[in-house]
Amino acid sequence: MLNIFTLANGRLFQEEIESLEELSKFQPIWVDLESPTLEEKRWVKQYYGLSIPEDAMDEDIEESARFYAEDNGDVHIRSDFLVADDNEPRTVRVAFILNLVNANLKSKGVLFSIHDEDVPVFRLLRMRARRAPGLIEDAKEVLLKLFDADAEYSADTLEGIYDELEKVSNKVLSGDVTDAMAGEVLGAIARHEDMNGRIRRNVMDTRRAVSFMMRSKMLNAEQFEEARQILRDIDSLDSHTAFLFDKINFLMDATVGFININQNKIIKIFSVASVALLPPTLIASLYGMNFKFMPELDWSLGYPYALALMVASALVPMWYFRKRGWLK
Repeated sequence: MLNIFTLANGRLFQEEIESLEELSKFQPIWVDLESPTLEEKRWVKQYYGLSIPEDAMDEDIEESARFYAEDNGDVHIRSDFLVADDNEPRTVRVAFILNLVNANLKSKGVLFSIHDEDVPVFRLLRMRARRAPGLIEDAKEVLLKLFDADAEYSADTLEGIYDELEKVSNKVLSGDVTDAMAGEVLGAIARHEDMNGRIRRNVMDTRRAVSFMMRSKMLNAEQFEEARQILRDIDSLDSHTAFLFDKINFLMDATVGFININQNKIIKIFSVASVALLPPTLIASLYGMNFKFMPELDWSLGYPYALALMVASALVPMWYFRKRGWLK
């Protein structure tokens, strides 16, 4: 899918391109390629003179090759964006090419973005740019606003984790944690820990991309200050992710502690039962060894007396354990 974005009256408008001829009708500042076909890549190369690298979407690309500037002035940035899907949280690799000099474009450069699936941050920026005139002025502003929206999206996801962990805390700290509930709690904690780790990695990647833009001296004074504000927002997220890691570890330890308590209760029952049944077992052994022949032929009241003594020898330890509170 090939979408272009143009500025009109300070607002960002989206157009879906279905032929090469349609490209000549617009002067975009942002060209977005979502799962582009070979034909769409050919259109971009033919009209804009831009060749999309074959390794643009590779996941195993070296970290040092994710941010660089070519001799012709094109700036390449490969960044990961978070997709906080409850069923399958993941990061999506997006390749940006910032073309600041192009003969076919009258605008101040154009930003090309290539990715395999739609990204929530992109949708958020499109919605804001349509509603807020003057939000975006050029291609570099688009890239900055994307990273700004990415930081805010990560912050919103962290708030969601806070709310979910509050529910988990209420379950754990209620004191009545069954094994089934403990299993659900551990599953929820594991999901939140995974999401928190992805957020931490995502903001680290965003920090590197924004820092690269600042070092490359492509930003004007106003955009440079905006980039610094994005970095400050990202730095504020680090303390929240660290706090969530600590909270998750506490809930994990508390849940495992309740599981151990439940297991100890079961072991205690077996221990009490084994101790209470020792006297009857001893009585039965002594009674059975003091007869030459079958007891009922030698002493008719042997069995009743033995059974009564066995029951009494079992009840006395149970009464003692109950009095000491060991059966609670």
